[in-house]
Amino acid sequence: MRTIKLLFGYTFMATLLVSCYADVIVEDAYIEESAFNTDQVLQSYDLWYVDINQTRGNGEVPFLQRAFTVSFDRGTFYANNNIVGLGKTGNGFGIDVGFYDTYRGVVEIDHDVDGLWLMEVYAVNSSTLEFYSPVTDTSYILRGYQIRNFDYDQLFNDNIDYLIQEYDAWEKSYTSVEGELNDFDDENFLQFLPNMFRSSADAPGTALGSLHWDYEGNYQVYDVANDTSLKTLTLDYDFIGNDYFELYVINDGTIELYHPDSGTIYEFKGRGYQQYLKTGKGAVAKKRTKTSNPTMDVVRKRTK
Repeated sequence: MRTIKLLFGYTFMATLLVSCYADVIVEDAYIEESAFNTDQVLQSYDLWYVDINQTRGNGEVPFLQRAFTVSFDRGTFYANNNIVGLGKTGNGFGIDVGFYDTYRGVVEIDHDVDGLWLMEVYAVNSSTLEFYSPVTDTSYILRGYQIRNFDYDQLFNDNIDYLIQEYDAWEKSYTSVEGELNDFDDENFLQFLPNMFRSSADAPGTALGSLHWDYEGNYQVYDVANDTSLKTLTLDYDFIGNDYFELYVINDGTIELYHPDSGTIYEFKGRGYQQYLKTGKGAVAKKRTKTSNPTMDVVRKRTK
C-alpha cells in the first residue's frame, strides 16, 4: 500500500509544535531523522483521535480498531476504548494499555492484550499522522488534539450507539404515570449487542445471569435532521413489529426513552459495565467499524 516512506524531520516537528493547526503538507520527501524526533512528534499532542472512517486496507490492528483516542507519554501507551467515562477516565487520557518505543519513523507498541506491533509513522499534515501496519497492509489516520481543545461531548454524542453496548443490560428504573398503556410497559430489561437487541419482562432486580430474554430483533440509532442534540432509536422485533423512541442520555449510566406513540417516558440504568481491555470479554468483543448513523427526518415530540 505504501510507496513513498515519509519519516519525521526536525522541521516538521518544529512546525507541529509551534503551529498546531496550520495545514502544512509533507509529501514526496524522504527525511530520515532520529527515534527521538519520532517520539517528540507522538508526544506533541495529548490525544490522537483514531478517525476510523478514514482507515484504508482490508485488515486491522485490533487495539486501534477499538480505540477512540490513543496517547503516547514517555513510553506508556494510553487509549480511550469506552464511551462510558469518556473525558474522566485517566484524566481524559483513558487507561494504560501498554508500552511503546520509537525508532526512525517507526513506533513499536507492546499492547497488553494484542502483543507487539511495529507501525510505520507518516506525516499527513501538521496535526495528522498515518499509522501503517506492514503485517496487515492497513493504514489508520490519527488526528492530534490537546485535551483542553478536545470536544469529548461531541465524541460522546456521535457514539451513543457504542454507549448502549457497554453494559451487559439496561434495567428499567422509572416509568412515567403519564402515557397510554402499551406493550413496552412490561419490558424491564434491554440488552444491546453489535448486531441485535434482546428484551426481558423479568422482574426488576433479577440477577443478570438469570434473565430470560423474551424478545429479540434488530435496532438502529439515528441522527435527526436539523436537531444535532437528539437521537432516535428503533427496536424492530422479530415477528411482532417495532417500537420508536426518542433517546436521551441523562448520564453515562442512565438513558431515557420517550415513546411518542403512547406519550410514556422510561428510564433505564446500565448494569454490568464492560471496561474494554480490563476483561477478556470486552477486549475481544469491542470493535469500531466504518459507519455513521443514518439520519431520520422527524420532529422532536417531547417538549419538556
